[in-house]
Amino acid sequence: MNRREALSAAAVIFGGTIIGANSFLSGCKTPAAKTGLFADEDVAYMDEISDTIIPDTPGSPGAKAAKVGAFMKTIVTDCYSPEDQQVFVKGLQTLNEAADKAYKKKFAELTAEQKTTVLTAEGKAAQDYDAKRAKDAPSHYFSMLRQLTVWGYFSSEVGATKALRYLPIPGKFDGSFPYKKGDKAWALS
Repeated sequence: MNRREALSAAAVIFGGTIIGANSFLSGCKTPAAKTGLFADEDVAYMDEISDTIIPDTPGSPGAKAAKVGAFMKTIVTDCYSPEDQQVFVKGLQTLNEAADKAYKKKFAELTAEQKTTVLTAEGKAAQDYDAKRAKDAPSHYFSMLRQLTVWGYFSSEVGATKALRYLPIPGKFDGSFPYKKGDKAWALS
Protein backbone atom coordinates (compact mmCIF):
# COMPACT_ATOMS: atom_id res chain seq x y z
CA MET A 1 0.00 0.00 0.00
CA ASN A 2 1.45 3.39 -0.91
CA ARG A 3 1.16 6.59 1.13
CA ARG A 4 -1.81 7.96 -0.84
CA GLU A 5 -3.77 4.73 -0.37
CA ALA A 6 -2.97 4.72 3.35
CA LEU A 7 -4.18 8.32 3.71
CA SER A 8 -7.33 7.54 1.78
CA ALA A 9 -8.02 4.59 4.06
CA ALA A 10 -7.34 6.71 7.14
CA ALA A 11 -9.65 9.43 5.82
CA VAL A 12 -12.44 6.87 5.53
CA ILE A 13 -11.91 5.95 9.20
CA PHE A 14 -11.96 9.64 10.19
CA GLY A 15 -14.95 10.39 7.98
CA GLY A 16 -13.20 13.23 6.19
CA THR A 17 -9.89 14.80 5.45
CA ILE A 18 -6.74 14.73 7.52
CA ILE A 19 -5.25 18.00 8.70
CA GLY A 20 -1.77 18.35 7.23
CA ALA A 21 -2.34 15.70 4.55
CA ASN A 22 -0.18 17.58 2.04
CA SER A 23 2.82 17.19 4.35
CA PHE A 24 2.17 13.45 4.61
CA LEU A 25 1.99 13.07 0.87
CA SER A 26 5.29 14.90 0.45
CA GLY A 27 7.02 12.70 3.00
CA CYS A 28 6.52 14.74 6.19
CA LYS A 29 9.24 17.20 5.30
CA THR A 30 8.57 20.56 6.86
CA PRO A 31 11.21 23.25 6.61
CA ALA A 32 13.38 23.34 9.73
CA ALA A 33 11.00 21.41 12.00
CA LYS A 34 11.36 22.37 15.65
CA THR A 35 12.92 19.67 17.77
CA GLY A 36 11.82 21.06 21.12
CA LEU A 37 8.14 21.69 20.34
CA PHE A 38 6.89 19.42 23.15
CA ALA A 39 8.32 18.50 26.55
CA ASP A 40 7.66 15.18 28.32
CA GLU A 41 4.92 16.88 30.38
CA ASP A 42 3.18 17.88 27.14
CA VAL A 43 3.21 14.26 25.93
CA ALA A 44 1.69 13.13 29.25
CA TYR A 45 -0.92 15.90 28.91
CA MET A 46 -1.79 14.78 25.37
CA ASP A 47 -2.09 11.21 26.70
CA GLU A 48 -4.63 12.45 29.27
CA ILE A 49 -6.64 14.24 26.57
CA SER A 50 -6.58 11.29 24.19
CA ASP A 51 -7.46 8.83 26.98
CA THR A 52 -10.53 10.94 27.73
CA ILE A 53 -11.53 10.74 24.06
CA ILE A 54 -10.85 6.97 23.84
CA PRO A 55 -10.94 5.59 27.42
CA ASP A 56 -10.28 2.06 28.63
CA THR A 57 -13.18 -0.34 28.17
CA PRO A 58 -13.60 -3.92 29.41
CA GLY A 59 -12.64 -5.15 25.93
CA SER A 60 -9.75 -2.84 25.07
CA PRO A 61 -7.23 -0.46 26.60
CA GLY A 62 -7.58 3.28 26.04
CA ALA A 63 -5.51 5.76 24.07
CA LYS A 64 -2.98 6.25 26.86
CA ALA A 65 -2.00 2.56 26.60
CA ALA A 66 -1.44 3.09 22.88
CA LYS A 67 0.91 6.02 23.64
CA VAL A 68 -1.12 8.39 21.49
CA GLY A 69 0.56 11.41 23.12
CA ALA A 70 3.93 10.36 21.68
CA PHE A 71 2.25 9.77 18.30
CA MET A 72 0.79 13.30 18.40
CA LYS A 73 4.19 14.76 19.26
CA THR A 74 5.79 13.06 16.26
CA ILE A 75 3.09 13.96 13.75
CA VAL A 76 2.70 17.59 14.86
CA THR A 77 6.47 18.15 15.06
CA ASP A 78 7.43 16.36 11.85
CA CYS A 79 4.42 16.74 9.59
CA TYR A 80 2.34 19.80 10.49
CA SER A 81 3.05 23.17 8.94
CA PRO A 82 4.40 25.83 11.32
CA GLU A 83 0.96 27.49 11.27
CA ASP A 84 -0.83 24.28 12.25
CA GLN A 85 1.84 23.58 14.91
CA GLN A 86 1.15 27.00 16.40
CA VAL A 87 -2.63 26.39 16.43
CA PHE A 88 -2.11 22.98 18.06
CA VAL A 89 0.26 24.19 20.78
CA LYS A 90 -1.91 27.23 21.56
CA GLY A 91 -4.92 24.89 21.66
CA LEU A 92 -3.31 22.80 24.38
CA GLN A 93 -3.01 25.99 26.44
CA THR A 94 -6.60 26.94 25.60
CA LEU A 95 -7.82 23.57 26.87
CA ASN A 96 -6.03 24.05 30.19
CA GLU A 97 -7.50 27.54 30.45
CA ALA A 98 -11.00 26.15 29.83
CA ALA A 99 -10.47 23.57 32.60
CA ASP A 100 -9.16 26.28 34.93
CA LYS A 101 -12.11 28.55 34.16
CA ALA A 102 -14.65 25.79 34.80
CA TYR A 103 -13.03 23.95 37.73
CA LYS A 104 -10.02 26.00 38.94
CA LYS A 105 -7.70 23.08 38.05
CA LYS A 106 -5.49 22.03 35.16
CA PHE A 107 -7.04 19.53 32.75
CA ALA A 108 -4.88 16.62 33.96
CA GLU A 109 -6.07 17.21 37.55
CA LEU A 110 -9.78 16.93 36.71
CA THR A 111 -11.97 13.90 37.33
CA ALA A 112 -12.93 11.78 34.34
CA GLU A 113 -16.41 13.33 34.33
CA GLN A 114 -15.02 16.88 34.44
CA LYS A 115 -12.55 16.09 31.63
CA THR A 116 -15.42 14.80 29.49
CA THR A 117 -17.45 17.95 30.19
CA VAL A 118 -14.56 20.22 29.15
CA LEU A 119 -13.83 18.19 26.00
CA THR A 120 -17.52 18.11 25.06
CA ALA A 121 -17.67 21.91 25.25
CA GLU A 122 -14.47 22.24 23.19
CA GLY A 123 -15.84 19.74 20.66
CA LYS A 124 -18.98 21.85 20.27
CA ALA A 125 -16.84 24.98 19.82
CA ALA A 126 -14.80 23.15 17.16
CA GLN A 127 -17.95 22.14 15.28
CA ASP A 128 -19.24 25.71 15.33
CA TYR A 129 -15.84 27.06 14.22
CA ASP A 130 -15.44 24.52 11.40
CA ALA A 131 -18.98 25.19 10.14
CA LYS A 132 -18.21 28.89 9.71
CA ARG A 133 -14.48 28.67 8.91
CA ALA A 134 -13.13 30.30 5.79
CA LYS A 135 -11.50 27.99 3.26
CA ASP A 136 -7.97 29.23 3.98
CA ALA A 137 -8.38 29.53 7.78
CA PRO A 138 -6.61 26.97 9.99
CA SER A 139 -8.54 24.09 11.51
CA HIS A 140 -9.68 24.24 15.12
CA TYR A 141 -7.15 22.75 17.52
CA PHE A 142 -9.72 20.34 18.95
CA SER A 143 -10.40 18.92 15.47
CA MET A 144 -6.67 18.24 15.22
CA LEU A 145 -6.60 16.60 18.67
CA ARG A 146 -9.57 14.39 17.91
CA GLN A 147 -8.22 13.31 14.51
CA LEU A 148 -4.77 12.54 15.88
CA THR A 149 -6.29 10.58 18.77
CA VAL A 150 -8.38 8.38 16.47
CA TRP A 151 -5.58 7.94 13.96
CA GLY A 152 -2.92 7.25 16.59
CA TYR A 153 -5.08 4.80 18.49
CA PHE A 154 -6.37 2.73 15.61
CA SER A 155 -3.00 2.59 13.87
CA SER A 156 -1.27 1.40 17.06
CA GLU A 157 -0.75 -2.23 17.96
CA VAL A 158 -3.12 -1.87 20.92
CA GLY A 159 -5.89 -0.30 18.84
CA ALA A 160 -5.50 -2.63 15.88
CA THR A 161 -5.33 -5.86 17.88
CA LYS A 162 -7.53 -5.12 20.93
CA ALA A 163 -10.18 -2.65 19.71
CA LEU A 164 -10.43 -3.98 16.15
CA ARG A 165 -10.44 -7.49 14.76
CA TYR A 166 -6.99 -8.20 13.40
CA LEU A 167 -5.84 -10.91 11.05
CA PRO A 168 -2.09 -10.59 10.44
CA ILE A 169 -2.11 -12.89 7.42
CA PRO A 170 -5.45 -12.54 5.67
CA GLY A 171 -6.85 -15.28 3.49
CA LYS A 172 -8.93 -14.87 0.38
CA PHE A 173 -11.31 -11.97 -0.15
CA ASP A 174 -14.87 -12.80 0.85
CA GLY A 175 -17.27 -9.99 -0.06
CA SER A 176 -20.19 -11.60 1.76
CA PHE A 177 -18.48 -12.40 5.05
CA PRO A 178 -21.15 -12.75 7.75
CA TYR A 179 -21.51 -9.75 10.04
CA LYS A 180 -23.35 -9.66 13.34
CA LYS A 181 -24.43 -6.39 14.90
CA GLY A 182 -21.85 -5.39 17.51
CA ASP A 183 -18.88 -7.12 15.82
CA LYS A 184 -15.64 -5.15 15.87
CA ALA A 185 -14.49 -3.57 12.62
CA TRP A 186 -11.44 -5.07 10.89
CA ALA A 187 -8.01 -3.43 11.21
CA LEU A 188 -6.28 -2.35 8.02
CA SER A 189 -3.11 -4.29 7.37
